[in-house]
Amino acid sequence: MGLFRRSGNGDGDTSAGEANAGVSRFHETDDSLVDGDGMGPLRPRDRGLGEQERARIAAGLAALGSAGVDIADLDAIGAAYDATYAAWRDTAKRKRENHDALVEQFAIGLGEHLTRHTDLRWRIVTDVFGTDLAIADQREGDFVVVPGNLVASRWMRGETGWLPGVARHLIRVRGESTAS
Repeated sequence: MGLFRRSGNGDGDTSAGEANAGVSRFHETDDSLVDGDGMGPLRPRDRGLGEQERARIAAGLAALGSAGVDIADLDAIGAAYDATYAAWRDTAKRKRENHDALVEQFAIGLGEHLTRHTDLRWRIVTDVFGTDLAIADQREGDFVVVPGNLVASRWMRGETGWLPGVARHLIRVRGESTAS
């Protein structure tokens, strides 16, 4: 799945489709923040997006859009996630689509919804666990959400029905933190 992967994809997977041609779902580690033992900083550090990350976000949003998912509607994102997971789960293992691409799409949809409704913005974040596409607040490392981890961990556990509630909670938390 690449959930804890520290660097490029290297697996030769091209199942993400034409929209992702030439774009790796797994970006390179920001080695400037990794020490000699291969550990990232204890406190998350972030940087802006490059062309590769912007292309990942655009491809994920395009895939959801072509599936008719309205990013402005949390219930629609959640229903589409649940239906996609159920269809994937109910498909014979040898015929299943690569779940990495599906997780990526919904992670980007969730992250984009949060950036549109909070003070969070897309960033590349490096910490002791690696480097990830994330959303973060304006103060480096104070509030970081890695949508890929939110979606991937629940996908691995087969959870459904969670997405709108988690997103609404994060929106509420960010509204409270920016009001103080």
